[in-house]
Amino acid sequence: MPIAPKRMPFFGHIAELRRRLVIVASVLIVVALGLYFVADPIFNWLVDPVRSALGDRPIIALRAFDPMMVRFKVALWGALVLTSPVTIWQTLSFFLPALRPKEQRWFMATFVAAVLLFLIGVAFCYWLILPTSFSWLIAQSGSIMQYQAQATDLMTVVAYFLIGFGVAFETPIIVFYLTYFDVIPYAKLRHNWRVVWVVIVIAASMITPDWSPVSMGALSAGMILLYEISMGLVRVLMGRRIAAERAAEGESEDDSTADES
Repeated sequence: MPIAPKRMPFFGHIAELRRRLVIVASVLIVVALGLYFVADPIFNWLVDPVRSALGDRPIIALRAFDPMMVRFKVALWGALVLTSPVTIWQTLSFFLPALRPKEQRWFMATFVAAVLLFLIGVAFCYWLILPTSFSWLIAQSGSIMQYQAQATDLMTVVAYFLIGFGVAFETPIIVFYLTYFDVIPYAKLRHNWRVVWVVIVIAASMITPDWSPVSMGALSAGMILLYEISMGLVRVLMGRRIAAERAAEGESEDDSTADES
């Protein structure tokens, strides 16, 4: 794994970032070109969770360019998921030189956790969220309109769902490193858990492509659960630092009380 030097001029960092973006884009393009020619089975697999909600409705194309665009979208979104390990690897590698040697040992663990969490989020959405959420969305047509499943729109919505849930499930890694680097202290996150939960609900409403209570509620619940798990993990791995911070806070409170008396 090539690692850039710790100290680089500004334009050196820009060049390093550009190099890694070129790697990600090149791999993405190659995989997408390969998937374009096997788009049919991938499309069928992607829309399989929503077929029960569609019922007897056919999946249609309204314009001559639509079949080609659907194949392109299938290939692109499929490539985004399949190449996610490469994207995560290059992202982590870019920030790796800024870490201390002790912190760099966590690279592989962070990489594996990030990939697994992304795939778990995609799987969670595919098997549990899409069928129910699509049924709710289609039911909103009521008696005033008739829903027709357009292929381009269907592919876009399914892809947004899967990618959105995959990214949202990275919450534990974000929380862990925010507390580890003391961007937000553990005590503040733990004390203001109600505020964090509200922020998570708001974030879930922005991530999900629809505003249905099914998808928003499931994503909010999943992110809150992952947040609490990550807080427990932080408490275990950083127990000494947290105890020292609490002791320091206790001493400062005692000193302030003594000064007031």
